[in-house]
Amino acid sequence: MHPQILTSGSAAAVAARRVRNILGSVLGRDGWMWRTHEVKLLNTSSGDTVNIGEVSYKLKTPQNPELVPVKHISDSLPQTVAQHLRWIMQKDLLGQDVFLIGPPGPLRRSIAMQYLELTKREVEYVALSRDTTETDLKQRREIRSGTAFYIDQCAVRAATQGRVLVLEGLEKAERNVLPVLNNLLENREMQLEDGRFLMSAERYDKLLQEHTKEELDSWKIVRVSEDFRVIALGLPVPKYKGNPLDPPLRSRFQARDIYYLPFKDQLELLYTAGPHIAAERVSQLLSLATTLCSQESSTLGLPDFPVDNLLPALHVLNAFPMLSSQQLVQRLYPYSSILGKDGCSAVEGVLSRFELLDGRRHSAPSAILNVSPTKDPEGHADVTIRVGAKDVTVQAPAGTKEPRPPNSSPNFISTSNHSQLMAEMMQSHMVKDICLIGAKGCGKSVIAREFAEMLGYSIEPVMLYQDMTARDLLQQRYTLPNGDTAWRPSPLVSAAIEGKLLLLDGIHRVNLGTLAVLSRLLHDRELDLYDGTRLLRWDRYQMLKKQLQFSDQQLQERSIFPIHPSFRVLALAEPPVVGASTSSNRGQQWLGPELLTMFLYHRVAPLAKAEEMDLILGLTPNVPKEAAEQLLHLTHSLRKTNDPTVISGLLSLHQTVAKDLHTTDRSEPAEHTRTVKDNVLTIGNVSTPIYNPSVKMKVPDVLFYDNPQHMMVMEDMLKDFLLGEHLLLVGNQGVGKNKIVDRFLHLLNRPREYLQLHRDTTVQTLTLQPSVQDGIIMYEDSPLVKAVKLGHILVIDEADKAPTNVTCILKTLVESGEMILADGRRIISDPREAKRRPNTIVMHPDFRMLVLANRPGFPFLGNDFFGALGDIFSCHAVDNPKPQAELAMLKQYGPDVPDATLQKLVAAFGELRSMADQGTITYPYSTREVVNIVKHLQKFPGEGLANVVRNVFDFDSYNKDMREVLIEALHKHGIPIGAKPTSVKLAKELPLPAVKMTGYWTINQGGNARRKLLCPTETRPIDIKGPVFLRVQSSPCNRQESRALSFSEEKAHWQIPMNEVNIICDVTTKDDVLYVATCNPVSLYSMKERGDTIQCMELYDVFPRTISGIWQPFVTVAPLGSPLDGQVVLHEEQSNTVLHLDLVTGAVRRLLLSADGDQPSTRTSNWWSSKEQQRGHKMCREFAHKNWLLFHEEDGNQLDVLDVLEGRVHSISLPIKVKSAFLVAEDRWLLVESHTNKKFLLTKPMHMAAEDSEVCQLHSISEDSVSSGISEVSVPQMLSCEQLPNENLSAALDQKIVSPNRVLVDTGSFAQVVVGFPDLMSPNEVYSFKRPVNLSAMKNGEGGAHTFLRGGLRSSTPKRDNCVTLLSANQVVRALPPNKVPLKEVYPKDVTPPMTAAYLEVTDLNSKRVKYIPVPRSMTVSPYTSWLSKVSESDVLIAALGSGSVVTVDMGGYVRLWETGLDTLQRSLMEWRNMIGTEDGRPIQITIQRDSDLDVTAPKHGKIDPANAPHVGGNQWAGGTGGRDTAGLGGKGGPYRLDAGHKVYQVSQAEKDAVPEEVRRAAREMAEKAFKERLKEIDMSEYDAATYERFSNAVRRQVQSLRIILDSLQAKGKERQWLKNQALGELDDAKIIDGLTGEKTIYKRRGELDPELGSPQQKPKRLRVLADVSGSMYRFNGVDGRLERSMEAVCMVMEALENYEHKFKYDIVGHSGDGYDIDLVKADKVPKNNKERLKVLKTMHAHSQFCMSGDYTLEGTDASIKELAREEADEHFVVVLSDANLERYGIPPERFAQVLTSDLQVNAFAIFIGSLGDQAERLQKTLPAGRSFVAMDTKQIPQILQQIFTSTMLSSA
Repeated sequence: MHPQILTSGSAAAVAARRVRNILGSVLGRDGWMWRTHEVKLLNTSSGDTVNIGEVSYKLKTPQNPELVPVKHISDSLPQTVAQHLRWIMQKDLLGQDVFLIGPPGPLRRSIAMQYLELTKREVEYVALSRDTTETDLKQRREIRSGTAFYIDQCAVRAATQGRVLVLEGLEKAERNVLPVLNNLLENREMQLEDGRFLMSAERYDKLLQEHTKEELDSWKIVRVSEDFRVIALGLPVPKYKGNPLDPPLRSRFQARDIYYLPFKDQLELLYTAGPHIAAERVSQLLSLATTLCSQESSTLGLPDFPVDNLLPALHVLNAFPMLSSQQLVQRLYPYSSILGKDGCSAVEGVLSRFELLDGRRHSAPSAILNVSPTKDPEGHADVTIRVGAKDVTVQAPAGTKEPRPPNSSPNFISTSNHSQLMAEMMQSHMVKDICLIGAKGCGKSVIAREFAEMLGYSIEPVMLYQDMTARDLLQQRYTLPNGDTAWRPSPLVSAAIEGKLLLLDGIHRVNLGTLAVLSRLLHDRELDLYDGTRLLRWDRYQMLKKQLQFSDQQLQERSIFPIHPSFRVLALAEPPVVGASTSSNRGQQWLGPELLTMFLYHRVAPLAKAEEMDLILGLTPNVPKEAAEQLLHLTHSLRKTNDPTVISGLLSLHQTVAKDLHTTDRSEPAEHTRTVKDNVLTIGNVSTPIYNPSVKMKVPDVLFYDNPQHMMVMEDMLKDFLLGEHLLLVGNQGVGKNKIVDRFLHLLNRPREYLQLHRDTTVQTLTLQPSVQDGIIMYEDSPLVKAVKLGHILVIDEADKAPTNVTCILKTLVESGEMILADGRRIISDPREAKRRPNTIVMHPDFRMLVLANRPGFPFLGNDFFGALGDIFSCHAVDNPKPQAELAMLKQYGPDVPDATLQKLVAAFGELRSMADQGTITYPYSTREVVNIVKHLQKFPGEGLANVVRNVFDFDSYNKDMREVLIEALHKHGIPIGAKPTSVKLAKELPLPAVKMTGYWTINQGGNARRKLLCPTETRPIDIKGPVFLRVQSSPCNRQESRALSFSEEKAHWQIPMNEVNIICDVTTKDDVLYVATCNPVSLYSMKERGDTIQCMELYDVFPRTISGIWQPFVTVAPLGSPLDGQVVLHEEQSNTVLHLDLVTGAVRRLLLSADGDQPSTRTSNWWSSKEQQRGHKMCREFAHKNWLLFHEEDGNQLDVLDVLEGRVHSISLPIKVKSAFLVAEDRWLLVESHTNKKFLLTKPMHMAAEDSEVCQLHSISEDSVSSGISEVSVPQMLSCEQLPNENLSAALDQKIVSPNRVLVDTGSFAQVVVGFPDLMSPNEVYSFKRPVNLSAMKNGEGGAHTFLRGGLRSSTPKRDNCVTLLSANQVVRALPPNKVPLKEVYPKDVTPPMTAAYLEVTDLNSKRVKYIPVPRSMTVSPYTSWLSKVSESDVLIAALGSGSVVTVDMGGYVRLWETGLDTLQRSLMEWRNMIGTEDGRPIQITIQRDSDLDVTAPKHGKIDPANAPHVGGNQWAGGTGGRDTAGLGGKGGPYRLDAGHKVYQVSQAEKDAVPEEVRRAAREMAEKAFKERLKEIDMSEYDAATYERFSNAVRRQVQSLRIILDSLQAKGKERQWLKNQALGELDDAKIIDGLTGEKTIYKRRGELDPELGSPQQKPKRLRVLADVSGSMYRFNGVDGRLERSMEAVCMVMEALENYEHKFKYDIVGHSGDGYDIDLVKADKVPKNNKERLKVLKTMHAHSQFCMSGDYTLEGTDASIKELAREEADEHFVVVLSDANLERYGIPPERFAQVLTSDLQVNAFAIFIGSLGDQAERLQKTLPAGRSFVAMDTKQIPQILQQIFTSTMLSSA
């Protein structure tokens, strides 16, 4: 079989295509888009495998092949689509349901259909609308000859037959309808109306092993097929109109953001569509479209450009290249009709930017000359249109009647405008459906009629009206005379089948949710009707017929009909009202992004006066001309007035002529276990015997991983269960409520009945379902009645979704145990009572109810079930598991997922949940989402974490604020979402100079006494003063992972919470704990590398600033080792103070080393003149982990060894003056003599005991240089105390060598290795890596970033050398100031080096390379610059951390962790790349492997090119690099890899998908321009705008989330109700019997309920914000920014409540020493724009600056409460903002409490701005709970305000 090319099959088309192929290159396209792209349509049979990339799926034979989509796969498959398909296949294999979210348009649907066609799956499609009810999804009642029975609807059919359910338009469905599906999605279970129960395949198959199929059938259990999946398609709701997704529903889907195709792919498609158009013009059009879809344009309020319609538009342009682009754009995007002035100018700006304002240059088509029908069966006509001077003939669809020549109708008088309009309509009609927009009476219908007759169409007019439902549009239900129910197709459907022109009159009137049902008909020409009929596009129908070899008759029996090829839709509408809110009566802005994708738009202009005159005279030739003129004059003058009463009937031309709670933590028990022993179940310490049920199959069985938290909940549940209580579990979605209940019942072995509630639950569904058989009414027991009878457990899920008036019937049942049923029986709990009464059901003693509900409040869209019925159940709150428990659970779900990944996920989701609790984000992310991510990673380990988390977060990708918060949180925990695998920014490596042997060290051991010196020692105990206990403060550590967007050496960073004048003077590490010491004031910080808190001890009291601040302390820290873990010794150099600190208890002890107690007092007398006291003391801490330290004075001749454990000091007296000491081993120390820099080696016995008088020996070392000449004596800066491992030593010296060694670092070399030192007495060889320039020779303070911070030259040599060795990584790392770094070699010529604090010089002795890593500038630097320069020469301090990392702390207290070791870096890079995922740039390819050996289009081994020249693409040469179907590297679909030794050509996917820069720039410019225009309008200066932005931006997120909540409330208020006794709609169960009697009004439908007569009108809520503008606010603003925060809070109130004046009436009043009623905002004059709002903020600021002191908080609150109580309102709220200075004015807090609660009508809240000391907290304790909040950090004020809003004001709405 030849591959079928998917173009229209005629030979002409193929020929045309060939010509285009030849011409492609001539046209200047370089033929780049003519890659052979056809996907071969293969006849697959079952058992074949489809591969997309590396994911494969085994096909099964479909039972009903006619339900498999056909002809959806396009002939060129863009890469992005292939990636989406691959992802859907992955989810399909994992058994997860998917949600494709994205902008309006047919793309999402077509991707879903392409996937189903590829995998040969049957589809059940349902377009949701606001009229969808549960009967459309589950089962529908029909009556036939006196019997009512159920017919399965799409969801149930799909589940039982294993089809895929495609739900389109989830945002259209009304709230609480879709929860019907929740349990079907999660556990694949569903209780049906007719008593059957759907059960998941696994459980059903388990039961089959114990029971026969007949038994299961008799229990009415139906198996859900394992192939059943759901694909949901929806729009992101905060961006577009619609209902937001309910969290429980959302959490059951995996999301994929399907945005428009990337620029390049789209461009390629458009080039193929329009070969006659200049390439530049095509890309300009696409650039325009992309700009109008950008973030900037949506913030301007422009609707999205319909990108999908560019394709048909280009077909028009291709036939009429002379058409102007501007006209074309107007048809796609009629901006002049839908946008206001600002919008229009913004769009025209973009048009002119892309040179598309060419309306004047091109001539418009002027007339249609003639129409002649062609003889093809698809009904086309040849239409000739005159454009300018040219006549163009094209083919257009035509009707079935004979077309009538243009302008031959007596009733249509053509004007030139109209004939031009007709010609334009004809152009659009070639490709797509049209919509005419025009005012009333401007001739739309007439033009439409004329147009139809011209093309020979019959018209099918459908008048649309406001509360029209989707059913009215498609199919209506009615009752036959004998009482049977039946379906009647609407005119729309018959028009489609018969090929008429459908006239939709008035689409501006219909609700958008109803019109959406048509989108599939308009885009794809397909339609699914309510009774199961399917209408298919003509060519798809023919294809299906051909493939299945069916006759029309057979297809019609399967109720499949073709849509006639010439069927077209012509919509008529009145112009949208620009800027109208949806609720206004004047009409609405109906033309939104969704409708834009459905039609091409044409404007019908009203006639000019002269034309109107001609028309009147033409139609009514007998009327005298003067009369007509006067009448016309009157009409025109009336049109100009705007008085609605006059206008009402006189305007249109017609008459002119004719007339939207957590459990308290208990102390954690040691272990929560669950045991089952001898039929007794024990959870924790509660036990109960296990039940032995009669019905095994109803006992749930669920995959459950034990974790302690859920065990505790189950223990509590068991306690209450044994007490006989009914249980209610409340919690967010996805925390495991269902799992816990199922597990609980499984352990107890109790059978359950299951009810899922939703909006349409009625009392009947809860109790009895009436049904009719042969005219006799029968009642079917609901699960509730069954459970009562049989003693099962009734699980009621999603109880909060049902109307509370329905769930209230549970109340009597629970409280009194009685309930009367519809058939007259009653449920009674007392068996004795039952014996006396007939017709009763005794409640079984084992019956219990377990109710599950979400917590009330936003974002859950439920009703407040807890509020209505919570008191009669015993309640348990279920929360997400704690991090440890969650981690353990995820390990069981994903045993092969790396631990690091799981920890990152748990940490990131933990943070998101705490944000949801604070109200920063609305959606509570739950364990369910994490589990789904882990399942995916487990099955597809190659996929990156950053990609997989999109499954959850793509839902939020259209909400900009939410997206920013999420990305920030994910990046913080190191999940590199949005990073490209190519963005690796490692420092450049430079070669090291070769290693040279430079000299020898000889240790002299001769007999000469001068050479071998003995040093006496003495030992004494130390004095300990103390302990004093200081407070150890802990503050949160906001650790950020650094590798979020790019990979560099930096691992993580965070800020130490220190004062900005403080100076960091030491950093050291032990294991994974960091210690940082500061010296102004002296304090010590400690933190774990991965911990989340920083401990701090302030030692200010121990080191008082002695003499007037001249003393500059300098401290060094030594952390001690086991058994003294967590304790450190702190040494201050100048006063030689030694402190021992315990960071756990806060104990501080002072250790006195010198025998003479305190320092001699002589110093203080002459501190200003004597210079000698400048000599400091040094502490050597190399062996601190062994708990001993060495102290010596600079230029002193005594060493003190402090043994901390024994509490002794050993003093060693030396014959030399010591400059510095290096402890190279525990018993060998290298000493450097002062002035001469001669080196000595001191050997000492290992253990000094008091009785040993063994003597230390001092050996001098002579240094000999290899080269002759004077050797400069090197002063070591650092000497390692351990040796390099042997393999590292061999690598460093390039020779195999085993020897003791030490690494030495000085200023003249990168590194030196002293081989043989200190253990061998033979001469030790010194190998060095010499520097080109000695560091000490470079001038300090010259250039570089730090000079202006440092204040000129440095005074003394810095005390820290900033150098560490990493022996296991074979590296030396030192921190250098920028001026000592060869920047010219590191950075290319044209790059200016970044501003840095320092560079880390990493010398790697393995790879013989050196690299310089820039350390970013510190945010703040202490002003004491000369003091700083004594600490270190660069702005950072450095310490080693673990084996391959270092930590730096800059002078501003910013800690950064760096990974320098090559091995660890490589491992981290691998992990990082894995987290991003392997996007290797190779195109994904779809192939089908057959069972048989024969593949239809086998990939081939191409010809071998003898020249071996590289070939790129071309489909023929073997060994090419990239290309298709032939073998090669990275090729698209080659069978195997061949490497002919060329560079592989790969373009990364990210580069292909990028939007061109010019488009981004255009979008930015458009936004700026519009911003300036808006300022001009409210004449606000740019400076003022910036000031206002400062406040507004700070609360932007809170405003956004408040407005979303307000919107959802508004929607809730407008919710439609069931209207009973209707003649059309859903069958009303309560009226089945009436139906049998032939009654017609037995239906119910959703509609707006008119308010009952006499019911009071709803009043707005009344809110007053009482802001503190007293002097103290201004005074302390500098300390904590309280005034600014209050201004932000006020700004938030004003912005959030804008446009909600009808819901909230608010005012803002200030109080200060001047009085308590300073009006800031009056209720009747709220600020309308930013300028007015800024004025309010300025008033606040100015007032607090100039007012009197004093405090009127109390009086203000009191007066406001009294004043509000007098006003009439729905509810009253007062929010008081105040700083709690009440005590200062002698106001007792009790009085304030009284005032707050003085009037019960008024809800008063107080927010205290955390004040001096703990004033506010004390005050809060005395005030009523829930009424007062303390904002310790002023940033919380807006958040607290938001909490008050959401919890109280919005709950009752």
